Amino acid sequence: MTKQFAPDYIHTIAPYQAGKPISEVAREFGLDPAKIIKLASNENPMGMPESASKAAQAALTGDNGRYPDANGFSLKKAISERYGVPMDWITLGNGSNDIIDIAGRTFAKNGDSVVFSEYSFIVYMLTAKAVGATGIEVPAKDYGHDLDAMLKAIREDTRIVFLANPNNPTGTFLKPEEIESFLDKVPADVVVVIDEAYNEFLDPSIQYDSTAWVRKYPNLLVSRTFSKAYGLAALRVGFALAQPELTDLLNRVRQPFNTNAAAQAAAIAALGDTAFLKKSAEINAQGYKMLTQAFDEMGLEYVPSYGNFVLVKVGDDEEAGARVNLELLKRGIIVRPVKGYKLPEWLRISIGLPEENRAFIRAFKEILA
Repeated sequence: MTKQFAPDYIHTIAPYQAGKPISEVAREFGLDPAKIIKLASNENPMGMPESASKAAQAALTGDNGRYPDANGFSLKKAISERYGVPMDWITLGNGSNDIIDIAGRTFAKNGDSVVFSEYSFIVYMLTAKAVGATGIEVPAKDYGHDLDAMLKAIREDTRIVFLANPNNPTGTFLKPEEIESFLDKVPADVVVVIDEAYNEFLDPSIQYDSTAWVRKYPNLLVSRTFSKAYGLAALRVGFALAQPELTDLLNRVRQPFNTNAAAQAAAIAALGDTAFLKKSAEINAQGYKMLTQAFDEMGLEYVPSYGNFVLVKVGDDEEAGARVNLELLKRGIIVRPVKGYKLPEWLRISIGLPEENRAFIRAFKEILA
């Protein structure tokens, strides 16, 4: 009966499964919420920076019966100064997930195609399906993007190519020279979206300036978020950088007031809090070393990661990930199964604070023993 309410392609969409919240695990297993460790959603374990918290609270003391600035002037100004681009090159989003959705609804339609990699963020496929486009999933290379194969997969009806760098959920990294070579070859009428949600976790030695590509390629859109390294996941704020021809179209589709006043204020403060960002990167690098050393000691296969998480193989059968995940949940530790990415033998572990990482490792060793 429900088929009468929506096009057939909507019925092919499986709802996005987010990481389990602490409250749900507490109810399900009768655990103390205060003792539960969440390493499932690639959040910043340090939480929101104090500078951003104070800014958000100050914003909430204003006249909250009024709508926020729909154009986000102050936040765009801060982003413009930070990245050295004009303000009309910036589109604000309710997290970078919103940017991805806006791009899908702006540039693709029923009958078009959208190209993305196997083992890349599942929202790319959901975005394609939501507009009735055909999702072209290109087989991965070493759990990451095969750019040559993705280039060959572009068809006459292709409107968008999604790249994630670093990639989620595998953590792989594309070198900047590889991306630029790819951009040189993509047809000018195909929009390339580079999702850089985890860019701030890259070691300074491999950081690159994607804004230079935005200036060079009119068909490029770079997406960023404040949900990860900046610690503002609950407030939902992200942004896109692109030339005005693209941002003008995006803003025709973007919902008005899609970033609230507290989120805008917090993002401005977080953007200027370089000490917090540096500390986040340091905690992440230390945690990555702690986790991967444990995996090495246990003889486990994992994918070297450039984000704030590690994908680790926990068994050889298709129930391995679910089985180990359940045992971790019983012990009050939430990680992320990735069966939806066709990786049922693997789990994705977000990097936490040192004590959280140690607790996970203890439980993990106990379960696998």
